[in-house]
Amino acid sequence: MGDPEEEDAAGALASRAAEFQRHWRLEFPGEAAPELRLDSAAGMEEELSRCRRALQRLQRALAEEKFKVVYLEALLERRRDEEGRDAAAGRQEPDGRGGAPRAHGETPDAPRAHEAAGAQAPPRRWKPDRELPEGASGSPERPPGAEASSCSGDPERAAAGGGGSSDWSWNSSDHEDTSSVDFNYGTEEYDAEGNEEPKVPSSSSETMPYIDESPTMSPQLSARGQDGGRGREGPESVSPTPPDGLGTGSDRDAGKGVDMRRLVLKDFLTSEEMYINQLEALLLPMKPLKATATTSQPVLTIQQIETIFYKIQDIFEIHKEFYDSLSPQVKNWDSSVTVGHLFQKLSSQLGVYKAFVDNYKIALETAEKCSQSNNQFQKISEELKVKGPKDSKESHTSVTMEALLYKPINRVTRSTLVLHDLLKHTPSDHPDYPLLQDALRIAQNFLSSINEDIDPRRTAVTTPKGETRQLVKDGFLVELAEGSRKLRHVFLFTDVLLCAKLKKTGAGKHQQYECKWYMPLAELVFPSLEESDPCPHVHAMPDHDLEDMKIKISSMKNEVQKEKANKGQSRAMERLKKKMFDNEFWLLLNSPSIPFRIHNRNGKSYLFLLSSDYERSEWREAIQKLQKKDLQTFVLSSVELQVLTGSCFKLRTVHSIPVTSNKDDDEPPGMYGFLHVIVHSAKGFKQSANLYCTLEVDSFGFFVSKAKTRVFRDTTEPQWNEEFEIELEGSQSLRILCYEKCYDKSKLNKDNNEIVDRIMGKGQVQLDPQTVQTKNWHMDVIEMNGIKVEFSMKFTSRDLSLKRTPSKKQTGVFGVKISVVTKRERSKVPYIVRQCVEEVEKRGIDEVGIYRISGVATDIQALKAAFDSNNKDILVMLSDMDINAIAGTLKLYFRELPEPLLTDRLYLAFMEGIAVSDPLAKENCMMHLLRSLPDPNLITFLFLLEHLKRVAEKEPVNKMSLHNLATVFGPTLLRPSEVESKGGLSLASDIWSHDVMAQVQVLLYYLQHSPISFAELKRNTLYFSTDV
Repeated sequence: MGDPEEEDAAGALASRAAEFQRHWRLEFPGEAAPELRLDSAAGMEEELSRCRRALQRLQRALAEEKFKVVYLEALLERRRDEEGRDAAAGRQEPDGRGGAPRAHGETPDAPRAHEAAGAQAPPRRWKPDRELPEGASGSPERPPGAEASSCSGDPERAAAGGGGSSDWSWNSSDHEDTSSVDFNYGTEEYDAEGNEEPKVPSSSSETMPYIDESPTMSPQLSARGQDGGRGREGPESVSPTPPDGLGTGSDRDAGKGVDMRRLVLKDFLTSEEMYINQLEALLLPMKPLKATATTSQPVLTIQQIETIFYKIQDIFEIHKEFYDSLSPQVKNWDSSVTVGHLFQKLSSQLGVYKAFVDNYKIALETAEKCSQSNNQFQKISEELKVKGPKDSKESHTSVTMEALLYKPINRVTRSTLVLHDLLKHTPSDHPDYPLLQDALRIAQNFLSSINEDIDPRRTAVTTPKGETRQLVKDGFLVELAEGSRKLRHVFLFTDVLLCAKLKKTGAGKHQQYECKWYMPLAELVFPSLEESDPCPHVHAMPDHDLEDMKIKISSMKNEVQKEKANKGQSRAMERLKKKMFDNEFWLLLNSPSIPFRIHNRNGKSYLFLLSSDYERSEWREAIQKLQKKDLQTFVLSSVELQVLTGSCFKLRTVHSIPVTSNKDDDEPPGMYGFLHVIVHSAKGFKQSANLYCTLEVDSFGFFVSKAKTRVFRDTTEPQWNEEFEIELEGSQSLRILCYEKCYDKSKLNKDNNEIVDRIMGKGQVQLDPQTVQTKNWHMDVIEMNGIKVEFSMKFTSRDLSLKRTPSKKQTGVFGVKISVVTKRERSKVPYIVRQCVEEVEKRGIDEVGIYRISGVATDIQALKAAFDSNNKDILVMLSDMDINAIAGTLKLYFRELPEPLLTDRLYLAFMEGIAVSDPLAKENCMMHLLRSLPDPNLITFLFLLEHLKRVAEKEPVNKMSLHNLATVFGPTLLRPSEVESKGGLSLASDIWSHDVMAQVQVLLYYLQHSPISFAELKRNTLYFSTDV
């Protein structure tokens, strides 16, 4: 056996090496990744120093070659002009400098060192009638061996600049002489802090790339002398004499500016062509994918296509138009050409990038999910062909879709960079100058605003000691502090966990966080079950209070919708939204009940309450992953803590409390109705285990567990093939968690006295209405920690799912009137009701979530068929069947009655009766309505009523209150057989309509009433009017 620490270190090294190779292959397809020392911080520092030295050498060489190109282009063009004139005149042209003969071997325009140090002429205004040869430049040239100084200066000094990384950022204001600037506006760049910009974010990253509006993103190289200035030109900074006719002093400066503008634009135009080719390659598969989307075998759905390629077409058209307008201007260049209006228009259209950036993360996730589930799309997305530049030898290069989707993110700053460089070389009296200034202002304002809205790439904060902390995860959690629930914003950095709360600030003031506590990860421990002490008693809010609050919130949503439709007063709307937010906040604070405890080594512990085991697992895994590194403990000084807490507001990735009232009006409201899910199978387990899955969906801002498969014992490939019907309440996501069942009763969680089952894997899918709202099943796969779980989904609206359809076959019990069934059976209560109730009371009354947790749909259908055919083995089936399936069968029976148990005829009377405010009048009315029911309906209802009361008596164990049971059974027993749809599926009113809430209240009234006797009701001959 090897040392576990050594194995962990080797695993971490292999992970780092694999990640580097993945990024390298994305950047340089087909090239083998170089070996780097990534085994330790010292090794990485050594590699970084080596790379910096190599980069400096390349920068110097690049600056020199750039100067040679510029100089030779000007020299060659001038020489050709003179040779042409010589040939025409048929004689030798005298030297242009006063007619003196040239020295032997000297070219007409050879540089003369002694003329380089002449005094500068006063500035001269730009003249439109002056033209220079392409590439002319007055850049100083260094003799061989002379040291070039980049504007970043000493590497050690640069490294000390920011964040512990090399700060080789070049500020445009530092460049007095920029004649040999590297105008590289391609998509392969470096950020302002000197780090190579990731072309594709790491798959584990939860943050969006930061859009850098700084003008210092592209490396700009200067060929100045070591003194960094241009006023002290000596032997080590010798300028060439310009060719004849280029002028001296201010003439050269003006001419150089004109020509440098062309050089800037030529380089930018080349990169713009490449960018357009990349966008074109990205769009190429979109049309055929759309064409197949309407066929019987689509590769992707229309919704998926629109998500992945969102705004790419718009961005392509904007840049194509810009390129087509700019290209002829640069090709037909002269001193009078203006381009400012083109950049002004381009800047004004940058808003399309806002929509792209907002959708970027979802597009990437959708593309990745589609690649995993569809081999055809995977092949398409792995090799997209990008055309090379017109003068390139390579006709095409292969690039992944993931890399191409990142190009617009990387490209969005380039127009700003070129505007900075153009302005540097444009005199203030040039017609372009004010237009370029305006374009730059628009672009900078756009980039500043977009950075406030998106999740920033700069997820690091630098301490006063120069240490860098990366934000890994953050989110809102409920902390149990001093016996009460508090909503906290928790930030997980690479070496510390910080718990904070937002300070209350006045209107217009900047929001800030206040640190409640922090814990170095080196001190944080998750104690084993044996070591942990019982946590303080957590006061759980009664379920009926939570359900009442959900009803209130849903009612308010309806009111908000009505106000919007009626264009109500803004003040009334704001009051309503404020009240709704307060109620949602209360629900968010009081719903979580799953404990999540952390300790430090000194014994101090903190307790959070979560709504989902999925969320608890995410936090635990993120912390444990960071703890595999060599972490040191520390104590933050007050200054360091202030810096760290102050950074949280900018670094946070979760910006608002997860309540629906915080959503924008144009955000999708989620789905309302019933989601049918079949969990088929799982594979990828390395050893046999007892395995099961649970399903969670989001509702009212948090996730709740909705269904659970049976345990498949001692297997590596469980085959569940179980179907569930899950009620959706504004849901947008489905989560699947795979567990290993633990039967060891010694492993009790002291926080909730439940056996702890181990999570083997977990995954989440977005609920795409277009995908699941079809008649056919949509099959999908979730990958989790090497495990693949196969499942299918389809969605049914609440109206359609609860639609009562009489059975054509009257010999069964489902879909047949209750009076017909009882008469045939010669019974007072249908046999199916009696048997299901008996079985639930025998072995399911202590089951957590009985009647709320979905049973396996296939089991329910088997029981339905058995009861319909009067199978003689029905009692054996019931005794062997999962109790949730039996509970589901009972619910299905009442749901499929051709008319509700409380009848269509009396529906409106029940709705009116429950609204009566006077208690005595309500009592008389509600009792009279019961007496008005047909005897089979009344006797069955009273039988069910007493059963549900007995279930509720076990609420401390089964967590099912009277209110919960009324919520489950109310619509089933009262919903009329014919209901006109009152709105779209997307409205909250579809599920929590006024009628549905009233149906719940009717059943709750009878459940809370003292025992009701059939004989007593019939003896009472008083009849009360039902008019209310």
